[in-house]
Amino acid sequence: MAEVLRRVLNLGSSAESEEENTAEAGPPLLLLGGPGSGKTALLFAAALEAAGEGRGPVLFLTRRPLQSLPRGRGAALDPLRLQKIRFQYPPSTHELLQLLCSAHEARGPTPSLVLLDGLEEYLVEDWGPQEAAYLAALLLDTAAHFSHQIGPGQGCGLIVALQIREEGDSGDALQLSLLQRYFPAQCWLQVDAPGPGQRCLRACLDPGGLGPRAEWWVAFRPDGEMTITPWPAQAGNPSSDKGSSSEGQP
Repeated sequence: MAEVLRRVLNLGSSAESEEENTAEAGPPLLLLGGPGSGKTALLFAAALEAAGEGRGPVLFLTRRPLQSLPRGRGAALDPLRLQKIRFQYPPSTHELLQLLCSAHEARGPTPSLVLLDGLEEYLVEDWGPQEAAYLAALLLDTAAHFSHQIGPGQGCGLIVALQIREEGDSGDALQLSLLQRYFPAQCWLQVDAPGPGQRCLRACLDPGGLGPRAEWWVAFRPDGEMTITPWPAQAGNPSSDKGSSSEGQP
């Protein structure tokens, strides 16, 4: 798996122990970026990767259906992986809250990863800090409930994508500061200067005190392939992955 997706999954999904062949739930991860910064693409790539790891299904929450599946070839778009991704489209904040509150009643296999795309669409304008805190806490509680169902030594991860504006008002800053208390691990995405025929992003991962910060260069080729390499400042690190790729499209 591409290094940035491995780190995202290890933080937002599970971290494999070097001493024991078990998976422990990692801290929830907040994926931050402006419009068109590749948040949905990375979420979907994470869903495909988790679906291919032989664990439980992936629950993908978003307000509206994806316009198209990632282009490309290979195991990433294996129909068996796609079948393990359960899309649900709560159209409003009320429906999202209902879905999360009734998660303990859901039948079928327990999800190993919960993804929420477009958190900002559920943080309605008249919501204050208390309501935003309630939604964040409910998301964490849902993932914790699934982790309890899965059993000791494993867990259900949580990755939430939030669109941020470059020039947000004081209310946006307060809301982001509040959410960061619930999601200490964060990955920031920033559109960078594109290469020939490519769309490029800079991914900066802050694991919330669980390790060093890291950065990657993410490029989307015209054919939809997503390539990931360490940011130049890390290129000389012998422990860094020198480059990898995953199928996807922003």
